[in-house]
Amino acid sequence: MSFPITKCVRPCSRASIPTLQNVSTTITPKRTNISMKPQSPNKFEQMKWSSSSLAAGKLSQRWEDYQGVDNWEGLLDPLDDTLRSEIIRYGNFVEAAYCSCNFDTSSSSSSSYASCRFSKSNILPNSGFPNTGYRVTKNLTATSGIQLPGWAERGPTWMAMQSSWIGYVAVCQDRKEIARLGRRDVVIALRGTATGLEWLENMRTNLTPLSNDDDEPMVESGFHSLYTSASSNKPSLQTLLRDEISNILQKYGDEPLSLTITGHSLGAALATIAAYDIKETFKHAPLVTVISFAGPRVGNWSFRCRLEEQGTKVLRIVNSDDLITKVPGFVIDNNDFSGSYTAAAAGWVRKLVEDMQWVYADVGCELRLSSRDAPDLSGINIAACHELKTYLHLVDGFVSSNCPFRATARKMMNKTLAQ
Repeated sequence: MSFPITKCVRPCSRASIPTLQNVSTTITPKRTNISMKPQSPNKFEQMKWSSSSLAAGKLSQRWEDYQGVDNWEGLLDPLDDTLRSEIIRYGNFVEAAYCSCNFDTSSSSSSSYASCRFSKSNILPNSGFPNTGYRVTKNLTATSGIQLPGWAERGPTWMAMQSSWIGYVAVCQDRKEIARLGRRDVVIALRGTATGLEWLENMRTNLTPLSNDDDEPMVESGFHSLYTSASSNKPSLQTLLRDEISNILQKYGDEPLSLTITGHSLGAALATIAAYDIKETFKHAPLVTVISFAGPRVGNWSFRCRLEEQGTKVLRIVNSDDLITKVPGFVIDNNDFSGSYTAAAAGWVRKLVEDMQWVYADVGCELRLSSRDAPDLSGINIAACHELKTYLHLVDGFVSSNCPFRATARKMMNKTLAQ
């Protein structure tokens, strides 16, 4: 029996498609979060995506719209050029997290696997993004709560590593960039799965409560563990973020401010939980926006409703050919059950999955793309469909649901590869 996936927000529509302006792109390093052994970035040609400054005045005057204050109404279908540019820009911050992480599993460097390769001041420039106008203020680590048996320590270090560098916090410091954005922006960028314990946490798909209240929000157990667990010498990701956001609010709280949390795959799931936690912890927090690339499901219906009550804005960029965005758990819609036999079975099925704590709810607004619409992506490769590179290419090429891919995106991609 199949369970239909329900969308949280219907695609927006407009009567006409705007003229697309110049958005130049190059390609990000190839990687995937499907393979158990992550590839080293050194094995791939160093490439990046860049977005041009589209109508800076438009962005500065409407920055809250582009951060989702009205749930991106009228901006997604067709995709607004300035929003496209902003999505790609935030994707670059996630790419910097990947480029900065040590993925070398060789014996000589295994002890430093999943650590940051650069100092804070060099994370962005050494990753190929030197002119962002942002300064990294905090390194972030995630710790698994899984306790492995002693014999596991005899295996590869990367498989049993309990704590690992997962991203960073960066604050916009450049006055020209602040003027272009219309506010001071804070970015939290989080990479996807790298270590063996992170993979094991991904597989803990039952829901766990975030509090002891009635109708409590619940999230995937493994994601919750990576967000809240600490070790003897490493604070939890939750503690690191709370401390840094507290410092930022004390320093910049009296000026226009936005918090943008962006991540890919596991990083997208943790970004959503972090957004929830920040809004719960800081009652006067500014607008918090999640830009989620290839994110799995995170929590239950109560979690979704609480995010909406907080005013937390989530934009989920989804490749319909990416299996990771369809897991974990089930999303059940009773309206799709019909017939006496099916209707009778529906209650039993719902009770079963609810008892197993597997009923999830998609959150936020959705920008749905498809690898099948890109003429230069031949075939459907499961791993490639999940890559951040693929997502940014699809965002660059998407026009609208009626015109899913523009020809110029392919030309620019081919030109980049030729270089």
